Amino acid sequence: MLKEIKIPVPNTNINLETEFFNPDNDKVNICVLLAHPHSLYGGNMSNNVISSLFSTFSNENIPTLRFNFRGVGKSTGSYGQDIGEQEDIRTCIKFLIEKEEFEKIFIVGYSYGAAIGCSQVNTFKNIMGYVAIAFPFDLFIMFKNLAQTSKPKLFIQGNMDNIANFRNFLKHFKDMKPPKEYKIINNADHFFWGFENQVSKFAFDFVKKIENIRKRII
Repeated sequence: MLKEIKIPVPNTNINLETEFFNPDNDKVNICVLLAHPHSLYGGNMSNNVISSLFSTFSNENIPTLRFNFRGVGKSTGSYGQDIGEQEDIRTCIKFLIEKEEFEKIFIVGYSYGAAIGCSQVNTFKNIMGYVAIAFPFDLFIMFKNLAQTSKPKLFIQGNMDNIANFRNFLKHFKDMKPPKEYKIINNADHFFWGFENQVSKFAFDFVKKIENIRKRII
């Protein structure tokens, strides 16, 4: 079932615009949370990469929530200087845990959404890991530190990216704690035009693999 939901941010007058796919299948207790690029540079949940990810996961019958950060689209409020955006991520996670009763959540963030989203990986035990697409390490070094975790991580990077600068990618990747993986998409820049399906497949395959490993351990 596809639903549009307004999620209120606690202790504010802000409501987040979201699109939520939930197949209402009791056998599926994992949900993917998608976080979009920077609000001040045109980022929103209808972005080409976020839309491709949403379609891929929902077509595979995996519950998926995408949302607009405060001040974007029909989300109320205004840009929160990164602090407010972190609260937006936490609000969506709490909604999935407390209202929708998901036991496991994967964060999949793109660009600014990777920096902000992945920074919350250790905030809730329900978060199983993350996929970071074009993580702008050099621009958001604080969030690199917050994204450190012993949970599984996949980094997806275009080798023509000069925003999340590819020349520095492997150096940053080496700094991250294991377990970790990376995928390089040749000829892709920061915007991944024409490479959306490849990005989505890498993300889906990773989430599916980690979930299958976890099931075998249990």
